[in-house]
Amino acid sequence: MKSFLLSLLILFASVTVVAAQEYHPAAQGSSVTFKIKNFGFNVDGSFSGLQGHIMFDPKDPGKASFDVSVDASTVNTDNDSRDGHLKKEDYFDVQNHPRIRFVSTGITPSGKNDGYTITGKLTIKTTTKDISFPFTATPQGDDYLFKGEFTINRRDFGVGGASTLSNNLTVFLSVLAKK
Repeated sequence: MKSFLLSLLILFASVTVVAAQEYHPAAQGSSVTFKIKNFGFNVDGSFSGLQGHIMFDPKDPGKASFDVSVDASTVNTDNDSRDGHLKKEDYFDVQNHPRIRFVSTGITPSGKNDGYTITGKLTIKTTTKDISFPFTATPQGDDYLFKGEFTINRRDFGVGGASTLSNNLTVFLSVLAKK
């Protein structure tokens, strides 16, 4: 009887491990970039320091979860003066809010082979807003490449004041998630 219970416990544990695949964003092979207009011209930028936990099983996307963040102090627009300004209190306030975080609240298939829609909470500084956007999940051996993009209004998050900067910016995600 004891042997039967032990076997049953091992079987249950192995099924749980197979169903729940945990991944972590890899710095190499991932990118978080953005585009915004300043004086009517496109300005491109990026963040690094991607961290987090991703649970994903394409057979059961309803149980998937993403809790990822970037290091706000790594904002890079290839202009040191502008980057320094973006790190200050009126923009990202990196001294008091070092990370920009996204936590999923739901994932549904979109009808495409590797397509999904993710809904979640984006936190920048002290503001958290619900966002939703499409993404793809492409197998890369034992890993996954997640790609998506979304547009937000920077003022909704208290980033920047009245300026020559567009209110809307688009964020592009390419996240290589490794086991």
